Amino acid sequence: MTLTAWGVALLGAFMIGLNKAGIKGISLFFVILMVFVFGAKASVGIVVPLLIAGDIFAIVYYHKHAQWPYVWKLLPFIVLGIVLGTLVGKDLSDTYFQVAIAAILILSAGVMYWLIQRTAETVPAHPLYSAGAGVLVGVTTMVGNLAGTFSDIYFLSMRFPKEHFIGTTAWLFFMVNVIKLPFHIFIWETITLDSLWTNLKLLPAVGLGLWAGIAIISRIENRSFQRIIFICTLAGGLLMLVRSF
Repeated sequence: MTLTAWGVALLGAFMIGLNKAGIKGISLFFVILMVFVFGAKASVGIVVPLLIAGDIFAIVYYHKHAQWPYVWKLLPFIVLGIVLGTLVGKDLSDTYFQVAIAAILILSAGVMYWLIQRTAETVPAHPLYSAGAGVLVGVTTMVGNLAGTFSDIYFLSMRFPKEHFIGTTAWLFFMVNVIKLPFHIFIWETITLDSLWTNLKLLPAVGLGLWAGIAIISRIENRSFQRIIFICTLAGGLLMLVRSF
């Protein structure tokens, strides 16, 4: 790897730390940076252990804010989505995947904007809503580590305050990322001793991002927090769409 490649990878790892500290909506950016350096499929295996490292910090820091009923409601459907994503991802064309994700992200930004602007305090309660969100999270987290966008939409629609949002997603994605490990190690073979060695080199940047993220998130109000997620999702979708062509 060149110095430029290492610089891009370290920036991606730093953004993973920011994300796990609670700066939501930037997950697509570190995914794209890692794809630039390591390639589409290999980058997924590089990112997962770094995500788990960030998850461990997040559950220690935010554990008391987790809303467990929502974790257990989503987790079975996310596991189903992970299995589907494993099967689909083996033969999925990178180009078609990127275009589809870009379109979904841009549409998702529109949904987020509507959620932010709506004044109703009621939240979606139909079981199919949680089931569909869970499957989408599972498929996209397996194929490209892009589940953050769909979980963001789900928890925004639940009208979660900032602390509950971060605490619940911290525990949920720690479990999800651990569940993904056997699929990456034994089926896709994207996590190896070599990739773990690369993870060790990138881990300090994750720690720096966690530190910076904690300092930033304490200064962000709930309304601004929602707008940041919306802006990052829209910008990331447009960036992914441009990169596809």
